[in-house]
Amino acid sequence: QVRLVEAGGGLVQAGGSLRLSCAGSGIIFSSFAMGWFRQAPGKEREFVAGISRRGGLTNYVDSVKGRFTISRDNAKNTVLLQMNSLKPEDTATYYCGAAWSALASYVPVKNDDMTYWGKGTLVTVSS
Repeated sequence: QVRLVEAGGGLVQAGGSLRLSCAGSGIIFSSFAMGWFRQAPGKEREFVAGISRRGGLTNYVDSVKGRFTISRDNAKNTVLLQMNSLKPEDTATYYCGAAWSALASYVPVKNDDMTYWGKGTLVTVSS
């Protein structure tokens, strides 16, 4: 059974930091590109950050560039999202996704790219 389990969400003041983690099981983790997405109340789920299978390539939505960093540790089947300088508009439920691809250079950027999803972790940034 495939499982992606997010952790690390919570309440933080604007300007603060959080680190999200996503632990994968039931899949060959290194065969999947990974992505973080988020969904704010009343909005569609949107792409935040993606990383290739071995971690050499990353991509970010413009609104988080320079503030968020995605990384992965294939030995631990884990992908991380370091979030700094948080803003109230970052408030959302954050989801981890896994996207299978035969290409080592592939980085997911769309909801439809993902093969598996976690259940999400809530991040609330107060002003």
